[in-house]
Order: sequence, then C-alpha cells, then structure tokens
Amino acid sequence: MRVVVIVPTYNESENIRRIVEAVRDLKYDILVVDDGSPDGTGQIVDSLASTDSGIMVLHREGKSGLGPAYAAGFGRALELSYEILCEMDADFSHDPTDLPRLVGAVEEGADLAIGSRYVPGGGTEGWPWYRRALSRGGNIYASVLLGISVRDATAGFRAFRDTTIRKTDPASCESSGYGFQVEMAWRTEQAGLEIVEVPITFRDRIAGESKMNAMIAFEAILLITRWGIADRVSQRSRQQS
Repeated sequence: MRVVVIVPTYNESENIRRIVEAVRDLKYDILVVDDGSPDGTGQIVDSLASTDSGIMVLHREGKSGLGPAYAAGFGRALELSYEILCEMDADFSHDPTDLPRLVGAVEEGADLAIGSRYVPGGGTEGWPWYRRALSRGGNIYASVLLGISVRDATAGFRAFRDTTIRKTDPASCESSGYGFQVEMAWRTEQAGLEIVEVPITFRDRIAGESKMNAMIAFEAILLITRWGIADRVSQRSRQQS
C-alpha cells in the first residue's frame, strides 16, 4: 500500500531536515504542510524535495491551525492516490521508528491506527505530574461527553486508511487546533470504522517551541462540550420520535 506521512509545520527549521530524513529512511513518502513559516522551514523542504521525489511540500499562506493544515494535506494526498495517510509531529515527540507499527495495523485491517500513550505499553517521558493529569483528564472528558471508546483521542500520531479520510471528511471539521484529533476519532467511531490503538512513548521536543497554548486547549474544551450536548439532544429527540 502506498504510504505518505503528513507533517504540519510552523517554524520548525531546527527539526525539519532530520525528521524528513528519518521518514525517508523508512522508505515512506513525506508531505510537509508549511503555514508560511518565517524561519524558512518550507524553503528547507523545497531544497530537499529538489533531489527526492518522495519529499513534497504544500505551502500555505499564514498560520491557520493544525486542523486546516492536516485537512489540506489529506486532500493533496488523496489526489496523489496514497492509500495510507499518516499524521506525525515535526519535533520528534513522535518517534519515526514507530511508524511501521501504525502502518502495519492499517495494512492488517484497521481503518485508523492511533499511537496511544494510554494503553498498556504506552506512556510519556519527562512529563511533570500536572501535565499527565491534564492530558488524561482531557481524554476522560472527551470519552464521557462524546462516548468515545478510544483511550487517547487527543493523540496526534496516526495512520488512516484512505477510505476513512473520505468517509470522515476532515475538511469539514470545526476545530482548528488539537481538538481536531478528538473530532476525527469521534467521526471515525460514528462511522462504525475500526480503530486500533498502538502503544507508543511520547517525548517532549528538544529543539524549537511548542505550538500548544491555553487558547487551543480552551477551544477544544468548548467544542467537545458543545458536540456532547448536541449529541445528547439529538439522541433524546430520536428516542421521542
């Protein structure tokens, strides 16, 4: 099956060359979706792509969020007839050597494979207790509000079957931040598709700055709350009709 790894970037010049090389060493193609990084991230990938057809870059104007970046990347990958579409961060918080296990899970039948911190064998490295509590709390909140059975719905290390992307339509997702991951997991479950969680260890970035902030987290909480309430109202309405 044809595999592409989609990596959204904004100011990742310190990491991008190494992450591209790590993916290509695994013989997977890579599509970098760069939101007009002023530090030249996109131009670095352009240089690498000039000598390797397995390296691609999609340039976007301005920073518009994780969700729209992935949606654009998925759209381009489908146009190019890739059959397995992976998500991965550029900062090595996701270990590229775990990619074959995610890809393998899809090749064996899963519609979505998630690199999970919260299944046996998974975990985080170097996190303080309060960050672990916030992450676990967010996943529990999503599970309770949306009825998601996935243990790590906020995870951003994933492999999708192409048909899953077509059925879940990421371009119509509401979230522009990390809530996008929850929304896509929820849509996949609602579509009755098979999700497999593969244990991984998440590590903090060494170089560059995190894009996570309070506003992104707040957006995710608000959207999950609204989706959960709307879903309950819809279920009640169906039961009464």
